[in-house]
Amino acid sequence: MLKKTRGFREAVRNIDFVLILLTILAAVFGIVMISSAAGDNAQRYVMIQTGAFVLGLVGIVVISILDYDYLARLSKYIYIACIILLVLVLIPGIGSVQNGARSWFRLGPLSFQPAELVKVGFVITFSKHLSDVGNGLNKPRNLWKVLLHPAILCVLMLLQPDFGTVVVFVMMAAAMLFMAKINWKYLAAAFGALVAFCPIAWFFLLKQYQKDRIITLFYPENDPSGSGYHVIQSKIAIGSGKLTGMGLYNGASRYNNLLPERHTDFIYSIVCEELGLIGGILVIVLLSAIILRCLYIGINARNSEGLYICTGVAAMFAFQAFENIGMCIGIFPVTGITLPFFSYGGSSLMTNMLAIGLVLNVRFRYKMINF
Repeated sequence: MLKKTRGFREAVRNIDFVLILLTILAAVFGIVMISSAAGDNAQRYVMIQTGAFVLGLVGIVVISILDYDYLARLSKYIYIACIILLVLVLIPGIGSVQNGARSWFRLGPLSFQPAELVKVGFVITFSKHLSDVGNGLNKPRNLWKVLLHPAILCVLMLLQPDFGTVVVFVMMAAAMLFMAKINWKYLAAAFGALVAFCPIAWFFLLKQYQKDRIITLFYPENDPSGSGYHVIQSKIAIGSGKLTGMGLYNGASRYNNLLPERHTDFIYSIVCEELGLIGGILVIVLLSAIILRCLYIGINARNSEGLYICTGVAAMFAFQAFENIGMCIGIFPVTGITLPFFSYGGSSLMTNMLAIGLVLNVRFRYKMINF
């Protein structure tokens, strides 16, 4: 009985209540902002986002209970499931086209983006792969297999096409490889290859609307009613908020309907418009705290696999936040990448919370707990 009591106390001490609190604060903050940004459809969007939040909490509990070493042993099956999902969504009649990309499953009035769930699967499987390779990562016979792991998933997403999500996967993989101590010469070679690939991508791979987004980054005023419209309206909304904002539910864009995608891609613009610079900084502080907490847990993980899991999750949040906020203020091209925990999207929110569940899983098992 005493042993069980000690085991229970140890288990409670291993729960990271700080990360749980930060996650709940960010998600609830996001739901409040969606209720303001969504206008006439606010009730529907809030109900869907709240439902995703509740399901995400359940997912956190479930994924925290399962030992991540056990999940890693299932990595082959998880990876195959990820590939199947990305193949199925490409099939007409199964996958649904939205915003020019066949990247959604539609279930009645609801839609689900499988690439979001694949992010969690990738973190698990790639962490296992890197852990298995260990110190042999920099041997060519191992490295090409490791690089093939994310490459297959990225190619399938490019076929949708979903370039923004591909970039997220690349950044996640790069961060995890960095933590695995990949040799700098490979990183330099990869950077050189990327630079050489850019002209090829520009002339042969990117569609015209994607080129317009990049051009708009530098000259949004050249097409104020077309490709530059989103960026210009986003800057106006952010600037109009000044220090303290116009007040929750009082933003001008809520009534004039000039800023498209207010509740999804440009939710950060609404935060700054209604809550001002103070609200914008609060969002950054919340997300930064979550990211740093994930890294802290990873650094103190009981094995390298836990470190890679936490690194992958932190990189996912960091890049998405960096790109989305940069997009809203006009220093990065518009890509459709959502702001973690804040942008509307049930599949996105559930993915973020499942990812938090993985990190909590690592934290829960700092030490082996026996009941």
